Amino acid sequence: MDQPADHRTEIRDFLASRRAKITPEEVGLPTSGRRRVPGLRREEVAVLAGVSTEWYTRLEKGHISGVSEDVIEAVARALQLDEDERTYLFDLARAAKPAHRRPTRRKDVPIPPGVRWMLDSMTMGSASVQNGRQDVVADNPLARSLFAPLFDSATTDKRGRANFARYIFLDPGSQHFFVDWDKAAGTTAALLRAEAGREPHDKALRDLIGDLSTLSPEFRARWAAHDVRIHHAGIKRLRHPEVGPLELTYHSLALPLPGRAVHDLTIYTAEPGTPSEDRLKLLTSLAATRPPAAGSSQDRE
Repeated sequence: MDQPADHRTEIRDFLASRRAKITPEEVGLPTSGRRRVPGLRREEVAVLAGVSTEWYTRLEKGHISGVSEDVIEAVARALQLDEDERTYLFDLARAAKPAHRRPTRRKDVPIPPGVRWMLDSMTMGSASVQNGRQDVVADNPLARSLFAPLFDSATTDKRGRANFARYIFLDPGSQHFFVDWDKAAGTTAALLRAEAGREPHDKALRDLIGDLSTLSPEFRARWAAHDVRIHHAGIKRLRHPEVGPLELTYHSLALPLPGRAVHDLTIYTAEPGTPSEDRLKLLTSLAATRPPAAGSSQDRE
């Protein structure tokens, strides 16, 4: 049994978008005459992957069910996919398997007490845990102070659960809070794209993507790019309403949990000796003097 048409569309658009990014010169292929399409032609990808043009054309039309891992790996190499994109392609192939071979959808699970204790012990760093839908499911006091505009946003749900994707794309204030808003928006859409590959049967995720696609032209444009991110780290610049500009280093780490759940632990710190460190210390002091907010991480599961 073949996979649904919407899944075939995801595969088609992803492969076509990656193919369009590579020039013949980059892969050592000769060029001659005018080219009607950007990037590589299908037959050129087929040559690089060691398969027939007819076979690759069928694959790019979304018929990936039953394709061997060796062939998928060859296509990934031909398209010069990075690690995250390669993982996403294999996730799409896995989701295309017949229903009786598909893994069950991951369930939301409570954050273990040990993880909460770990977050609370990080007094000089903002620490939070996000699920694949970008819901903040646990945090420490500094994270709530650092991302106060996110937690105070009207985009939080009735339980007080904040969601980075809803905040970035649906709250106009996010464009002031995130100095590099365009980069933050692109990364967020790419993280959701990766999660959609891992969990194609997650109704809450589909609803979130549907809402963002309906309400945000900015999200629609980035979703159509088919960019994928799984591992992310770097510099984040913020305009904080209480302490002013901050330039922070952040790292996100996979946090495996029971029941196939995998969340990201994200930690923000400031470089020692910088004005951002002084401002983060001030924010830490302010956070320590405030009572726990309603809807804190202990209440959101």
